[in-house]
Amino acid sequence: MNEVEKIEDFDTAMTRTGPVVAQGVDLRGRTEALVALAQNGHRHVMLGCAMEPHAMAALITAGSVVLPAIEGFPFSPFRAALYEPDELFAQLAQGYDNTPDAQAYRWYCSERSSGNLLSAMAMALHDQSMGDALDQRTCDRPVVGVMGGHAVRRGTEAFASAARLGRVLARAGRVVLTGGGPGAMEAANLGAHLAHHEDAALDDACAMLAERPSYTEGMTEWARAAMAVRAKYAAPSECLSVGIPTWFYGHEPPNAFAGRIAKYFSNALREDGILTRATGGIAFLPGAAGTVQELFQDATQNYYAGPGQAAKVVLIGRAHWTEKLPAWQLLSALASGREMADKIHLVDTIEQASALLT
Repeated sequence: MNEVEKIEDFDTAMTRTGPVVAQGVDLRGRTEALVALAQNGHRHVMLGCAMEPHAMAALITAGSVVLPAIEGFPFSPFRAALYEPDELFAQLAQGYDNTPDAQAYRWYCSERSSGNLLSAMAMALHDQSMGDALDQRTCDRPVVGVMGGHAVRRGTEAFASAARLGRVLARAGRVVLTGGGPGAMEAANLGAHLAHHEDAALDDACAMLAERPSYTEGMTEWARAAMAVRAKYAAPSECLSVGIPTWFYGHEPPNAFAGRIAKYFSNALREDGILTRATGGIAFLPGAAGTVQELFQDATQNYYAGPGQAAKVVLIGRAHWTEKLPAWQLLSALASGREMADKIHLVDTIEQASALLT
């Protein structure tokens, strides 16, 4: 099978044998090649590809599967790649409300309860495409999840600690996977973003961000502060950091420090996408309801995991997880007598967590 996600892939596929699966590619300039492709004896799959009617008819007549591009949405339902921060934050100079991210959220708010079948189908196709792109991004490297509260403010020690954790993990060759939002999630992605820079860069970046401590005090300036850090400290194109936010919680903007962003409409798919891909373990920083939900969703997966399949779990902050939100006691009781009992850990410091996860 030849997987095609950009025009260069299609041209390469035409030099090979075997069926072609193309997703979200503009093939209107390849009509003759598509007609020839339809006649090579294989059944091909064209998902959301723009093409001339003559080429589409030839493929369908030959038995190929063709799902035409769906127009009129502020996103591509058949998108083949993860988002990049600059893409979601385009037009930030005119204010956050003008960015593609904000436009998609407004559309989602207007459509999620409308009963419009086409809109629902477009969102489902988009989320499936995100999952496929995410698998490609994380399939060849150990992935460690970092979960934590969205309310952690820039300029605090909690923010700096989460950033140091992300930096240590990235320097150890782990893909740092977060929920993609603000707070501890942004901090962990920031640390991974700066992993290739000197240690002093993180202190400087945290100081720059501290001038705009929370998105609740103005999304535009909050996002611009992040972009200023990105402009000063660039990361390699293969930055070991992924964020998985959701438009379900679109009132919280994504953070700009994840190397790639898998943004979902469905929060349920998004949560599952985070936890099932963090096969290298998960660190749970202090958080509230969302972090607790993720902790016990992950516990369910580990509880029912097959032999050798339970993933490591590290809770950071003994007082938080035993006194403020005493999840550790329940987690320990669930794990008793099962393989996951050897996989759960309660620590006090980022350094202890890093040692367990690297």
